[in-house]
Amino acid sequence: MKRMKRLLTVLTGMLLMVSYHAEAADFETAKEAVKNMGVGWNLGNTLDACSGSAQGLESETYWGQPVTKPELMKMMKEAGFSAIRVPVTWYNHMDANGKVDEAWMKRVHEIVDYVINQGMYCIVNVHHDTGDGKQWLHASTKTYNTNKAKFEYLWRQIGTEFRNYDQHLLFEAYNEMLDDDNRWNEPGAQDGYDAINKYAKSFVTTVRGTGGNNLQRNLIVNTYSASSTPNAMKALELPESSGHIIFQLHSYPNWQNESNAKREIDNLISNIKSNLLNRVPVIIGEYATFTTWPANIDYYNTNRQVALYAMDYLIKQTKTAGIGTFYWMGLSDGSSRSLPVFNQPDLAETLIKAYYGSTQGFKFPSTSTSEIIYTVKYNDEWSEAFLFGDWNRTAVNLSGYKGIRLEMADDSYADKLQIKVYGDKISGTTFKEQYIPLASGSATTEATFDAAKLGSTFWGITLQTFTGALTAKVRKATLIKADGSETALTVKAAWGCEVSSETVTGIRPIKAVQTTDAIYNLQGHRISEPAKGIYIKNGKKFVK
Repeated sequence: MKRMKRLLTVLTGMLLMVSYHAEAADFETAKEAVKNMGVGWNLGNTLDACSGSAQGLESETYWGQPVTKPELMKMMKEAGFSAIRVPVTWYNHMDANGKVDEAWMKRVHEIVDYVINQGMYCIVNVHHDTGDGKQWLHASTKTYNTNKAKFEYLWRQIGTEFRNYDQHLLFEAYNEMLDDDNRWNEPGAQDGYDAINKYAKSFVTTVRGTGGNNLQRNLIVNTYSASSTPNAMKALELPESSGHIIFQLHSYPNWQNESNAKREIDNLISNIKSNLLNRVPVIIGEYATFTTWPANIDYYNTNRQVALYAMDYLIKQTKTAGIGTFYWMGLSDGSSRSLPVFNQPDLAETLIKAYYGSTQGFKFPSTSTSEIIYTVKYNDEWSEAFLFGDWNRTAVNLSGYKGIRLEMADDSYADKLQIKVYGDKISGTTFKEQYIPLASGSATTEATFDAAKLGSTFWGITLQTFTGALTAKVRKATLIKADGSETALTVKAAWGCEVSSETVTGIRPIKAVQTTDAIYNLQGHRISEPAKGIYIKNGKKFVK
């Protein structure tokens, strides 16, 4: 009996080894992965958000983004996106010895599953552990030597957590790593470049050492500060010659017009071809229609024509060159992600059409095409929720607008809520105001702005309660322009209330993936009823 048990143990071990090698052998190359990723997007300002030192799961919402739901990834998939980069900051969820908090690792795992379960590629990285300020990872040999063990320990934890996932999961070593003087684009000395290459080598060696599918997982290393300068590209060394390494850089525009945008994009791609692509595949891990330095110009809102032209041209040229792309954060931002909808649907359509040549078969839900119900939970008397504007008090000319239409879920709010419009400034924080009572006996209130009460401008419109604690549901709010056209409004908390939202039509809710006791096959896919074979449960293999 003992002999039979020993034989079974040996056979099981051999089977596991054969399975590992078979899985690794089936991994696509880095070049194939970049091609198959199609159009990518960044889940920015979410798991990468940080503030201070030790934090809990609430850090996911620190930078204005909602808690991520699986429905968001379903929307991205249905819109034609095939890859999601998930930036993650780790230092604020690590103890003094560098061990990652279990709850945080589980949350990262959940969001990875949201992406993988939609059949998309997912990139997990080490994000704001690098950068300027007090981040612990800097591109200097001194800092590398000090933090090498901690850096490698972090990647051993991440690698072990995900080592059984298939080729759809990729790891990125570090984000925008700067030298000790926080220099962008290029370091002050060769030591900065040398350090980057040391980190890259440590990353690859550590991840490979965790075994499983990590033996041939496609791994990503970035140029110094993820810079697109030729010097930074040339200085980046290949950490291994396996066919499973991808180089990454970032590029934010500095255009003035279409011809200028074309020249910049042509120059960028030419430099990538000469300095990176001639060695290994490349992705532009971040790009957008706004500049990040020295002046934050948002071309999408200030010059939509040049922004959409540039995005169309960039995607077409990168596809031709075989370069992957991941748009930074926009497209669906803030409360739009909770619904989920695109707040920049025309930009999303531009990216997809440029890549596929058509948007046929893809969906781009927006606030204007989806029925949304906003739930406002008022906590105090006179609490307000914004229908238009915010506390920045950016005034618009009243002459361009006629009024507002508000549709509630029912007609029970006439003696509980009122519309408040903020007009011209009188002094300090005092403004002219117009109060509009909600219609009695009807769920819809339509009102005309009164210039005699507001003056020549207005900057905010709120829905205010005057009866204390109350929960109200808003079906639709639109701003009526002078020409009769209407603009859909988004309900946001002003003060003394909480606002949540849900779509009535569009993407249906998806039951969140629970990783505890979940069973996965060796490709990283969840299995509800496993047949005979080898599976993963709670990070350990078992044979059924």
